Amino acid sequence: MSSTMDRAMEAFRFWMEDDYFDPEVKQELLAIRNDEKEIEDRFYKDLAFGTGGLRGVIGAGTNRMNVYTVRKATQGLANYIKEQGSQEKGVAISYDSRRFSPEFSLEAALCLAANGIKAYLFDSLRPTPELSFALRHLGCTAGIMVTASHNPPEYNGYKVYWEDGAQITAPRDKEIISCVRAVTDYGDVKTMDRESAEKQGLLISIGSEIDDLYMEELKKQIVHPEMIKEVSSDLKIVYTPFHGTGLVPATRILKELGFAQVYVVPEQADPDPDFTTLEYPNPEDPKAFALALDLAKEVGADVVLATDPDADRLGIYSYDTKSESYVGFTGNMSGMLIAEYLLREKTKEGTMPENPALVKTIVTTNMADRLAEKYGLTLIEVLTGFKYIGEQIKFFEQDHSHQYVFGLEESYGCLAGTHARDKDAIVAVMCLCEVAAWCKSKGITLWDQMLKIYEEYGYYKEDLHTITLKGVSGAEQIEAIMTALRKDPPTKLGSFEVLKIRDYKRGVIRELATGAETDCGLPESDVLYFDLEGDGWCCARPSGTEPKIKFYMGVKGTSLSDAGEKLEDLKKALLTLVD
Repeated sequence: MSSTMDRAMEAFRFWMEDDYFDPEVKQELLAIRNDEKEIEDRFYKDLAFGTGGLRGVIGAGTNRMNVYTVRKATQGLANYIKEQGSQEKGVAISYDSRRFSPEFSLEAALCLAANGIKAYLFDSLRPTPELSFALRHLGCTAGIMVTASHNPPEYNGYKVYWEDGAQITAPRDKEIISCVRAVTDYGDVKTMDRESAEKQGLLISIGSEIDDLYMEELKKQIVHPEMIKEVSSDLKIVYTPFHGTGLVPATRILKELGFAQVYVVPEQADPDPDFTTLEYPNPEDPKAFALALDLAKEVGADVVLATDPDADRLGIYSYDTKSESYVGFTGNMSGMLIAEYLLREKTKEGTMPENPALVKTIVTTNMADRLAEKYGLTLIEVLTGFKYIGEQIKFFEQDHSHQYVFGLEESYGCLAGTHARDKDAIVAVMCLCEVAAWCKSKGITLWDQMLKIYEEYGYYKEDLHTITLKGVSGAEQIEAIMTALRKDPPTKLGSFEVLKIRDYKRGVIRELATGAETDCGLPESDVLYFDLEGDGWCCARPSGTEPKIKFYMGVKGTSLSDAGEKLEDLKKALLTLVD
């Protein structure tokens, strides 16, 4: 028996025998007692508390999401907060519609309370961006969001935010991880009953008062409220929250702004932890839009919107009058639609702040660079993950170097305004509908406007290819792929010459023509990025939260078809390289 299996069996027996674990958990484990492979997968390690927190399959075991792993993580966080001397500020907690989300959030709150740290717990499910807003409004030291974002139904997760409202970044992330890992004995994990926590003022319920303030902050991002009212009765919007947290805030903000024709997909309106009508609750998946597009055709909608379960990401379709069909937008496309409108209209209205900045991740479209150039914004590039965009807002406030205008990432996330420090699908819904209203006032569609943007800035097209490799062997395969790419990097990919290689693990950018190396200027991360000729690029990056390695790529073409051909050429060359 391998040492990994030995450790797994020892942990399995401990969970089966120790009185700390509930009878229901032992019953679940009893059912797998003869399945060594399942035991190994559940117990070969502790569920990793990574730079974003926890994320995993729900179930009994050290490598699963359950009340015990949530308590241990929260105890580690509580220990860190007390080390920082900020326990008096408290922690805000929210959760989405997933299985055990209410239970996990309450367990986290009671653990904090038992450690003498006040927990502000939302009275029902709320979006991730509202949690980011709430913790800043309440002056909390940290925040916890119980969600697995767009993962399948069997997953749940636990994301940690710090007092600036963004998810934790270096060096704080590693410091918190160390505190979480230091909790090895379940006997060191504190908890208390809810009634006692409430009586002692350590557990406080929050809700509608935060909702109202959040709504008011969102409305500040509207440029032309009068224009919305003029066309609101003509613009038809179909919306689906994908059984998640978006229904109440998204429909509320649209109604309060005057959008009169909003049609919600009835089958997907209510929270449902099983996501019954969906294979995968992800706005990146075209299949997830089937019911919404059916409703759109029925009512003659101009735009179709979908938010993921924790409402931080937005997917859209627009009606195209020429083909008389609906066209799907990538996250890069919808982000550029909103950014182009905001930058253009703020410039025209004279409301662009001094030293404005546009922030994007390294795997987001290069069209953002061209847009920033036109309107005179500083373009700042950060590592993948919206927490790094949120971190830039903090830096701007500290050094007064820039004023944040807009931030986006390719994975359907963006943020207008600084009310939150994470991507916000509710503000994105609102802004996108303002763009749709502007288009309606000009007699064009969102797709027509996207084509105009392509004509002006170039036909940029991007793609993502993901390889899933689970378990111990999968992690080893992912590491081997990255090692091989570093050891023997390509000098050409298909028809594209490689101009530069950015190795964010080594922290250097190497010019292939000269061999010269410069500092990449970003934190260390296991990422390889290849700058290609003609404004093309590709990037290899292991996921920090899932057993996956992701390959991002982008090109610039002279037309949609030319860009599509170039992208296929690049993708084929890249996948041949790693197969």
